Amino acid sequence: MRIGLLTEGGYPYVSGEAGLWCDRLVRGLEHHEFDVYALSRSEREEDGGWVPLPPQVGRVRTAPLWETVDDGIVHGRRARRRFAECYGELATALCAAAPGDPARSSEARSSEARSSEGEPEGQSALEADRFASALYGLAELARDEGGLPTALRSETAVRALERACRAPGAHRSAREARVPDLLAVAARLERALRPLSLDWYEDDDLGSVDLCHAASGGTGALPGLLARHFCDVPLLVTEYGVRLRTHYLTEPDSSPAIRSLLAAFHGRLAAETYRRAAVITPGNTHTRRWQERCGADRAKLRTVHPGMDAAPFAEAGESPECADPQTLVWVGRVEPAKDLVSLLHAFAEVRRAEPGSRLRIVGAPFGPEGVAYLAHCKGLAAQLFPDEADGPHAVGRNPVSFEETGGPELPSRADAYASGALVVLSSVVEGFPTGLVEAMFCGRATVSTDVGAVVEAIGGTGLVVPPRNPRALAEACVALLRDPERRERLGAAARARALELFTVEQNITAFHSIYLEILSRAPVRRVVLDGAGEPLPFGVPAEAHVPGRWSDTTARAAARGGPGAVRTGPGWATGGGPVRATTAVSAAEGASR
Repeated sequence: MRIGLLTEGGYPYVSGEAGLWCDRLVRGLEHHEFDVYALSRSEREEDGGWVPLPPQVGRVRTAPLWETVDDGIVHGRRARRRFAECYGELATALCAAAPGDPARSSEARSSEARSSEGEPEGQSALEADRFASALYGLAELARDEGGLPTALRSETAVRALERACRAPGAHRSAREARVPDLLAVAARLERALRPLSLDWYEDDDLGSVDLCHAASGGTGALPGLLARHFCDVPLLVTEYGVRLRTHYLTEPDSSPAIRSLLAAFHGRLAAETYRRAAVITPGNTHTRRWQERCGADRAKLRTVHPGMDAAPFAEAGESPECADPQTLVWVGRVEPAKDLVSLLHAFAEVRRAEPGSRLRIVGAPFGPEGVAYLAHCKGLAAQLFPDEADGPHAVGRNPVSFEETGGPELPSRADAYASGALVVLSSVVEGFPTGLVEAMFCGRATVSTDVGAVVEAIGGTGLVVPPRNPRALAEACVALLRDPERRERLGAAARARALELFTVEQNITAFHSIYLEILSRAPVRRVVLDGAGEPLPFGVPAEAHVPGRWSDTTARAAARGGPGAVRTGPGWATGGGPVRATTAVSAAEGASR
């Protein structure tokens, strides 16, 4: 079958967050064809180029979300009236509390949970329908007029937001919005709604795929919603983190009005995405609970754990005796959410109980905030643990070391995990703990804080303590340092669990089954004929991959949609306007950019 893979800030870009998972999925499902539709988040991301793409990727189209777009389109009076009506309805929907908003009453959330079709009831249903009607109304207007970026940043949009915030029944935080708040919200909504103006929703584009697979929710899933609206293409949504939760964690400095309106938008968009999706695949139970709170129907949910490559960690996992029995290891990205300060205070307690213990902190800082946080942690370590020398003529050494992988001592992450007998995770915020799973592949016992999907990942194969509790973290570490047999049992159980649940193979097998399940229940949207006039069930039939007469040009052209749709080699080209997505490009050219 032919899959439209939708990404935001991920595949096929080298620096994409979900790029590795998508690349493994595409390469693992080599008997399917993939068209990639990617939204980029920054100029730096685009300058980094693409990963090498496998031959089953037939087309890549990209569009930026980071640059300011001036489409140069001047709307007539009728189009301006349509825009004002649709945007006004959208703003009115945002000024009421959205699904997942803490301001919503428990009765309203219970009402949604009781809905048999996963749709809100009563007043909440009216609000959801208002948001959906406004969203698709704007999409249809963008399709008719060629784009909406300028209109979404116009005074008309700001005034519509202001009227909605001042209207009776608006949420208290919305009523407190001032002009700077409204300008900021309008700018953020323009970027989030930019996919409405793309030229991806024609019969020879996303309309020609058999299934849209969104690798994230939020703006990244919006093209899939529009493909379903315009072309009735079924939608699969995979999330390893919910955008609404991310918004709550990343907007602490914004005013209450901005946070409220943007949370309402993300909540409404999530609810509409879950309502229209054929299947939703959370990566863990923690994400699944957030999806249910945002209105997802339980009948559509299929938990699929992220697939990770176990091969690089096989040697460490098969040789647990090589670890230093007195060394604790922390591996990850250095940033405040990892709470290394608590880890350092906990290690001070560990050193008092086990004077010969050592802590290796392995990781690079993330962004300017991470650089400042790393400097603070190094200063704290120097204060808590003065350099200690074995004798009067020996050089002192600090029991805490800050290192990065790639050097001669720690060439890889596997070597970092293998260097210690105990792996520690001290985060206060965590989604799915990939670093913890890597430690499990290495057969290492773990001590972790109870955040995100940590408990789900480790099961009963490690110790879990409350976050921001250095004493509890220290006591758990000391207990395992003093009991090597228990440590070995936990490490072996952790490795067995990881190999059973978190490998690439199980992930690919699960998605292959889900693809077939969705297609088996999806109605026939169009009749595509082969060269002999026989109907084809998918965009590219399975027979096309078998050498012989099925794979000739005529059959391929028919599979693509008709005699004039002969598939040619992709080349680089730019769309007709600033808001147009780029057309098909080759893997070699994309990777070199």
